[in-house]
This record gives sequence, structure tokens and C-alpha cells, in this order.
Amino acid sequence: MNATDRTPADLLRSALATDPARPLVTFYDDATGERVELSVATFANWVAKTANLLQGDLAAEPGDRLALLLPAHWQSAVWLLACSSVGVIADVQGDPAGADLVVSGPDTLEVARACRGERVALALRPLGGRFPQAPEGFADYAVEVPSQGDRFTPFAPVDPDAPALAVGGAELTAAQLLARAREDAAALGLTAGSRLLTGRTYDTWEGLSAGLFAPLVTGGSVVLCRHLGQLGEDGLAKRIESERVTNTAV
Repeated sequence: MNATDRTPADLLRSALATDPARPLVTFYDDATGERVELSVATFANWVAKTANLLQGDLAAEPGDRLALLLPAHWQSAVWLLACSSVGVIADVQGDPAGADLVVSGPDTLEVARACRGERVALALRPLGGRFPQAPEGFADYAVEVPSQGDRFTPFAPVDPDAPALAVGGAELTAAQLLARAREDAAALGLTAGSRLLTGRTYDTWEGLSAGLFAPLVTGGSVVLCRHLGQLGEDGLAKRIESERVTNTAV
């Protein structure tokens, strides 16, 4: 982390400049057997494409509110950093009726229809697969994002003191988010190179911090596990060993 890093997007840019090949997010879904590993470079490329989609095709502007109705998933982490890149407020599990746009997984489509703005749907299928048929009234993320540019430049600078994240009834600026993530990282014992395994959900600050922000702020990486309860103690022990996990937050 550089002294000039004041937003999550800044942190990602610094990580990309320092060590693009190192793992950043390793995702497991223990209900499907899916495993995806994204290096800093690969993750940053997804973020750039998503931010271009957000700013360009969806016409999102700094200060707009995006209801993020997604579970703990590597694509959810991408959207969080894309929002940070544009200056959009990521309202995690927020009310779509009060949002400027909504991003939904397959299980929350009906709730998401309350949004009068742009709607994006994610199938959350292995390898980022698309819906067999796009839900009516939604853009299919897997269809729209591949053609987006691999580099992103915001139309306007992102203000680190503007609201960036809403979760659990609390709203944080980008600067406040990083400060809290640093505190959490210290409490979890994270340092540069730490590899944190977590099964926490993405509907609380604790889950978001362990599942993305605390590892990012320390130069570490995360093993993000969905449906971890289906793995069992022996399976968890094997995963900790095989993934060279140094810290856990389950």
C-alpha cells in the first residue's frame, strides 16, 4: 500500500504495479465444487471491464447508488472494486427501489425489479457463464462485460471523502472504509503476503472486510468460500493446507 492510496481502487492499482502475478482472490463454492483463482492482474482486468460497463453503458456517475444484491462470490468482489473505481456507492443488499441501478444474482431478480434504473443480472455460473436466457428487463453481465475495455479511466476523480459503501445500516466513505479495513487486518493478524480463508457472507461489514478489503489493504490474498459448512472439518483442514492459508475468519 502506498501513502497516496485513499480508495479501494487505489489499492488495486498499487497491487497491480507491485506484483500483478500474485494470487488475490481464490473462490470456492462448496455446493457446486467450483474453484476459481484470480491473480491481481486478472482481477484488475475484470474490474476495469466492469467499471467501463458501469460508467459507459450504464451511465453511472459518482454519487449514484447501486443496490448490490449478490452473495459472497468473486464477481461480487469485482463489482465492489468497480464501484470504487467510478465513485458509485455500493449499497450491499440495499433497497433497489431507492437505488439508481441494481446488480442482482439469480435468486434476487424479483426483488431487483423494484429498481427503476438500469438492471444487471449475474448468473453466478462456473467460469462466469451467462444465463441460458437473459432475465426479462435485465442486462446479462456475462454477455455485456467481455467486450468492455481492459483499461479504465474515470470521467471525474473519485473523492475519498465521499460515500463509497453502505452495509448493515452504516455508510462509509472510501477513506473510512480503508481505515476500518486496516483495523480489521491488524485484529486478524494479517501482514503482507498473508493468505486469509473466510466463509463469512457478504451481507455484513465483517464479511466484506475479511472477504476482500482487509487482505487488499495489507497486500495479502483471500480464499473466499461460499457454502463452507458443506465442506466438513477434514475438508477444511485439507484446504487450509493445500491453499497455504496463514489466517482464518470463518
